[in-house]
Amino acid sequence: MADHYALSEDAVDCSAVTALRWDEPPEGPVVVLLDQRRLPAREVELVCTDVPALVEAIRTLAVRGAPLLGIAGAYGVALAAVRGFDAEEAAGMLAGARPTAVNLAYGVRRALAAYRGAMAGGETAERAAEAALAEARALHREDAEASTRMAAHGLALLGELAPGGGYQLLTHCNTGALVSGGEGTAFAVAAAAHRAGELRRLWVDETRPLLQGARLTAYEASRAGMAYTLLADNAAGSLFAAGEVDAVLIGADRVTADGSVANKVGSYPLAVLARYHHVPFVVVAPGTTVDFGTPDGSGVEVEQRPGHEVTEFAVPGDSGALPSVPVAPLGTQVYNPAFDVTPPELVTAIVTENGVVSPVTKAGLAELCDRSRSGNGMMSI
Repeated sequence: MADHYALSEDAVDCSAVTALRWDEPPEGPVVVLLDQRRLPAREVELVCTDVPALVEAIRTLAVRGAPLLGIAGAYGVALAAVRGFDAEEAAGMLAGARPTAVNLAYGVRRALAAYRGAMAGGETAERAAEAALAEARALHREDAEASTRMAAHGLALLGELAPGGGYQLLTHCNTGALVSGGEGTAFAVAAAAHRAGELRRLWVDETRPLLQGARLTAYEASRAGMAYTLLADNAAGSLFAAGEVDAVLIGADRVTADGSVANKVGSYPLAVLARYHHVPFVVVAPGTTVDFGTPDGSGVEVEQRPGHEVTEFAVPGDSGALPSVPVAPLGTQVYNPAFDVTPPELVTAIVTENGVVSPVTKAGLAELCDRSRSGNGMMSI
């Protein structure tokens, strides 16, 4: 497969965040992404004409966020099939692009299963490609619907955990429309509180080293008209000590069978701080993020990111990232995990589209989630 992606010359509609869409221009179907590497400086669309381009976009974080990666994976399989490439090969490439986020492989499996099913049923390759695309579109719709339900469940939970409203919520990384087919996960709960007139302040962690909070969550909060304040990650402790946090809301890249939560690095320290200061620590994630095939947090493969993300500082500009500035001596060794894992005993509640589990236990999580989606196992690719 040839490697092609291009920047769209068309301006992005600023009235709503559309992180990913399927398009069918005259030259052939494409997956169109809002390039998150360029936010907030510029809203630019990245047009992926084949799977290698989409894989590169995933690896370089042009598209990111667990639920959206699942949608991207499904559309990627459909893209390969519709364009006449090897869907099986495409599925393997996509599923391995980022190992920690379980949704990516889940979306790939769903679209591939639809494709395989159609082929096994005697359909033509064209009809099988249509089946894969229909499955990707179904997953996209389901994720949007899940986002709406998670927001409602999360808002109700906040009413129980912090009676009286006027919530001061602390969030980490980015969990809004940029990671979802809908309004997001944890951010969707904050947005629901905002619309209800119950959000006093959204505290936004910068989320080093790639600043997803500063660049992306602040971008979404500003567009939504929320009262928000940005802080360096290491300033969160002083907020807890001052009693300025009513609850922590984060998303998840993977939730294991026992309720351990893999999320953007920096989440685990927040959980420890929240426990010490008796502040609820709430995880908001769709059921597709729960991985019953991984028993506990020790089984999560944590992605190690390149060292230059820590030793250099780059700021997005109008034409991409500006030249990076070294902030550490040449040759400095770097520890740069993309995620950390929070054990279930530090998690107050997990909110999914199906409801809330609290306390977080293996039995409670299994009862809440629809296990039929995975057959309590993994489909091979």
